[in-house]
Amino acid sequence: MAAVEFFFDCSSPWTYLGFEALCVAAREDGFDVCFRPFLVGGVFNTVNPSVYEARAAVHSPKTRYFWKDMQDWIARSGLAIKFPPSIFPINSARAMRVCLLAADAGSCEPVARRIFQLYWSEDRDIADPGVLAEACSAGGLDPAATLEAADSPELKTRLRANTDEIIARGGFGTPTFYVGGDDMYFGQDRIGLVREAMARG
Repeated sequence: MAAVEFFFDCSSPWTYLGFEALCVAAREDGFDVCFRPFLVGGVFNTVNPSVYEARAAVHSPKTRYFWKDMQDWIARSGLAIKFPPSIFPINSARAMRVCLLAADAGSCEPVARRIFQLYWSEDRDIADPGVLAEACSAGGLDPAATLEAADSPELKTRLRANTDEIIARGGFGTPTFYVGGDDMYFGQDRIGLVREAMARG
C-alpha cells in the first residue's frame, strides 16, 4: 500500500494531535507514513498571513471558540498538552531539521513524538540543542552527530525545499496530508477522510 505524505511542524498543538491520530491509523490500517518536516512559519509568511491576524484578535468570538475547540480535542485525545506553552510561538527550525535526519534513518516517528512531548507536555524549549538531544536519543540517533548535521547548510536547504514544496502543492499550514500525490487534507480532524482515501487505494 502507498504511504501517506505527512507534512508537519512540531510547533503546532493541532499537529501533535494529528501526528498521534495518523500513527494510530497507520498501525491499524497497515499503511506507511512518509514524514515530511517543514517550517510552517515560512508558509504563513508566504501564503497564509491571516494566522498572525487571528492570534492578535484574542477577544474575538472566533478566537474564544478556537480555545474551546482545542481543549475539546485535547481532552478527546488523552494527550497531555499545555497551551500556550511558556515559549510561543517557538523557533522550530532546528527541531524540524532533526526530524529530517530522523526520517532519513527511519526513526522519525519516535523522534518527532519526543519533540512533541518535550514542547507540548513538558513545556521545554525545543530550540535548545540540549533538549533536542533527548529527542535524538529516543530514536536511537547519536545526539552530537545529529545536532551537528542538523545545523549544516545542506539541512537548512533541505528544510527550505520542503517548505517551498508544500506551498507549491497548495498547502497552507500544519498538519497537511497527501494521498496519492495530489489528494490533500488539512487538519487533525481529517484523519478519518485520510483513512478512507487510503482504503480506496
